[in-house]
Amino acid sequence: MTVSPVTAPAVPVRPVAATPPRLEIRHLSRGFGGHAVVDDVSLRVMPGQVTCLLGPSGCGKTTTLRCVAGVDMQDSGEILVDGRLVCDTLFRVPPERRSIGLMFQDFALFPHMSVEGNVAFGLTGTRAEKRARVAALLERVDLGRYIDAWPHELSGGEQQRVALARALAPGPKVMLMDEPFSGLDNRLRDGIRDQTLEILKEEGAAVLLVTHEPDEAMRMADEIALMRGGRIVQQGAPYNVYNAPVDKAAAAFFSDVNVIRGTVRGALTDTPFGQFLAPGVPDGTEVEIVFRPQHVKIDFDRQGSGPLPTPRDGTPARGVVQRARFMGADSLVEFRMDHDGFVLKATVPNVFLPKPGTPLWLTIRRDRCFVFPVR
Repeated sequence: MTVSPVTAPAVPVRPVAATPPRLEIRHLSRGFGGHAVVDDVSLRVMPGQVTCLLGPSGCGKTTTLRCVAGVDMQDSGEILVDGRLVCDTLFRVPPERRSIGLMFQDFALFPHMSVEGNVAFGLTGTRAEKRARVAALLERVDLGRYIDAWPHELSGGEQQRVALARALAPGPKVMLMDEPFSGLDNRLRDGIRDQTLEILKEEGAAVLLVTHEPDEAMRMADEIALMRGGRIVQQGAPYNVYNAPVDKAAAAFFSDVNVIRGTVRGALTDTPFGQFLAPGVPDGTEVEIVFRPQHVKIDFDRQGSGPLPTPRDGTPARGVVQRARFMGADSLVEFRMDHDGFVLKATVPNVFLPKPGTPLWLTIRRDRCFVFPVR
């Protein structure tokens, strides 16, 4: 007798619901006087994530923040917190009910209130409950001893930390920060930024930080959204945005760049440093080869007046030193190139100050060059 195997009845598998973004912006637009200041901006920020809106002044960063905060009304688009709509063009949750904290450049502390009064502003509960919450937050920012002090008695860095405690007091799900560290001197800025970032991540808030400083964005952000003319032109992890820019302007926003122009012939472009590949670019197209000064290599073993060195990283080209400046961590050397006389910048670690008129052979790292069609 053959015994048939017993098959267990199939159990339907329920898909696991994906965690919604803590903050989501969908196709946000805002204009003034017929001019689009924010143009179809979309962003997703997860709990504990820091996203930087990075770009030059006037590109729409602060207007985007104001729409998310509820102090300005978008012309189109939606804003959601934890998957729930807080604002579109018809429905609008009041700013105070959005669970969104705000930090600004000028700290905006109330001068007629003590530190305790400032941090407790907007809290509910008994006096004892509010004081306990304030005391706990001030301890986290190393200001517990100043609970009864007044804002004018504090330094700029201490006022910034009070502003952070006040923004965190209601337990917001989203923290909006509009260049909050620009009023601090360099000596204080790095330490306070790092402390602020640590606390915000511990709180699990989604952070949207506005800045025009690439160094600040690289230091703080999990993700950078590069804005230009009201639009996000590139978005991704700092490493990717820096090392794979979408165009010359994106590369140049993070550092000085060198640019060599050429024309494509057979998917190749001739330059003083040899030929560069330009796959997919039609013949006759003018392109720009973009590379950063730190990716210029100087041949220290041979004088520029000597024989042409053996190529090790592309074809060498000769330049004559125009000037050299010590910048602290490195030296910046400017060369007048033999080919067409264009100026090329190179950075060298530590001190390297060759005299003007010194000829040297140069090469560039091919893997750090970007080829963009001229627009």
